Amino acid sequence: MRLELVTKDNVHKVCKVKVHPHQEVFVAPVAKSLAEAYVYPDAAWPRAIVDGDRIVGFVMVAIQPDDPIEAYRFCLWRLIIDADEQGKGYGRFAVQAVAEEGRRRGIGQLHSTWHPGDGGPEEFYVRLGFVLTGEVLDDETVGVLQL
Repeated sequence: MRLELVTKDNVHKVCKVKVHPHQEVFVAPVAKSLAEAYVYPDAAWPRAIVDGDRIVGFVMVAIQPDDPIEAYRFCLWRLIIDADEQGKGYGRFAVQAVAEEGRRRGIGQLHSTWHPGDGGPEEFYVRLGFVLTGEVLDDETVGVLQL
């Protein structure tokens, strides 16, 4: 497994990554994420999650060390694992790879935010070691993982 830069050669395959229909309320589609990456090129770090020659997911991090809101300084902005690939360890791998990128950059915390609700990602993040901060930003729960 590896993270790869989203390029003109793989962007169409990356945009085909879709979550289960009941999860769509919790995460924006890849195409919207890439549009945001285009608009925020100094902050966005978008990557395809690849296993062998298959694109199985998408992850995007916001890297904004000077943001006044601590949770947005190094933040897991999007994590999307294709519906057919969920439960195979790709999400865990992506979070661990992002955490390693943060350590490489000398960053001490990885934040994530998510929409609360039944079927949402909170249990996944807590299992990976994220701790709820008690904050709510833009109606999203905030969690932090110490790196």
